Amino acid sequence: MNQPRRAFRALCSLSLTASLLGGCSAGRNIIIDDTPTAPPPQTRLTFFGFKYEALNVLAIEDALHGYMDEHPELCISYDGIKGLDYYDVLQKRLDTGNGDDIFMVDHERVLELSGQGRLADLSDLSTVADFSDLAMSQMSASGAIYYLPTSISAFGLYCNTDLLKAHGREIPENRAQLEEACRYFVSQGITPIVANNDISLKTVVLGGALLPLYQGADTAQAIARFNTGEDDLAQALLPGFQLVEQMLSQGWVDAGEALTTAKTKDDLVLFAQGERPFMLTGAWAVSRLRELAPGLRFEVRPYPILDDGSVLVINMDTRVSVNADSPHLEEAKQFVEYLTRRDVLWEFVNSQSSFSPLKENLLAEDKAIQSIAPYLTNGRSVLGSDDNFDLPIWDLSRQCVVKMLEGGDAQAAVSCMRELIGAWHEARTGA
Repeated sequence: MNQPRRAFRALCSLSLTASLLGGCSAGRNIIIDDTPTAPPPQTRLTFFGFKYEALNVLAIEDALHGYMDEHPELCISYDGIKGLDYYDVLQKRLDTGNGDDIFMVDHERVLELSGQGRLADLSDLSTVADFSDLAMSQMSASGAIYYLPTSISAFGLYCNTDLLKAHGREIPENRAQLEEACRYFVSQGITPIVANNDISLKTVVLGGALLPLYQGADTAQAIARFNTGEDDLAQALLPGFQLVEQMLSQGWVDAGEALTTAKTKDDLVLFAQGERPFMLTGAWAVSRLRELAPGLRFEVRPYPILDDGSVLVINMDTRVSVNADSPHLEEAKQFVEYLTRRDVLWEFVNSQSSFSPLKENLLAEDKAIQSIAPYLTNGRSVLGSDDNFDLPIWDLSRQCVVKMLEGGDAQAAVSCMRELIGAWHEARTGA
């Protein structure tokens, strides 16, 4: 017989100090059992993540509800922090022995934490067999499986269709058309592209430079040559850096504005005003944009930045790992297995306007993003944070783009990338 659903409520805390000590955090969402008559559970699990938006948290709440309905002896709570502060808090919790049982990671943290023995191997979970070949190529890149992705995110060019129509412009489908559109809007005194200080321009770099890598005969061997230094990854990224240099020097993007524009927050506010034709950010932001501007008509397209068409930048996203030192290791793994069941996972994928990482490769139902659907499998996608790289290309490319926003050119960005790659390997090897 099914257990009755527990009543839950979300609480917000404003105490960042408490969070750093292993307690609460700014922007925190906590899901707790609120039924005084319910028998106390025997085991309590904690789940820490960087998802805090209402729609995402509702999907996570539903997963927690369903899991505890099936396991009334367990209680699990979730709290989340937005942005890069999340990783600082995660590290502090782990370093002080207050690590959560389950937490979200990215490529850089998988490299670091797995090397420290802090991530449990999830290879024995039954749901692993349901993941697509693409997802498996990432999950198993280091041998053991240290995380399971709960979505495949995509990054797109948001197009204000009403504004384009008012100016007699079409949605661009290749680099020449994007250049023409941007030159036109600059001539009208309009900065055409809203960009943020994190994901916008680094995804342009990666998409604009690495498609040949993913269209080659043996991507794994090519990445291996980058890992050993036989081939120069920084130089390979030059075409992408040159495209960003063009965007900045020709006024398509306001560098000063982008430096202070937070991703899927400040950029959405700017685009929601309806005065800019384009925005570069994650496809998962469509629901938030609609909340800000219900009357704004827009579409999300792959990046039209190549001479022969468009490219879609994707990531294994919302990666969930289990703390290898959890006192409830098996129960925590059991929850991750539940979370990645087809029926449970789909609600979260749909709330993220993302692709499913499972074999069916389903795309979320939002009409504004449907044009990106073919690009997951048509040979025109690039992995922004490929686990087969033994360095965090995602974060390193962001640092180089910031240097460009501060005035550096494409060659300076290449030099920056070389230095960062060298420093990363030195820190890992102690050489």
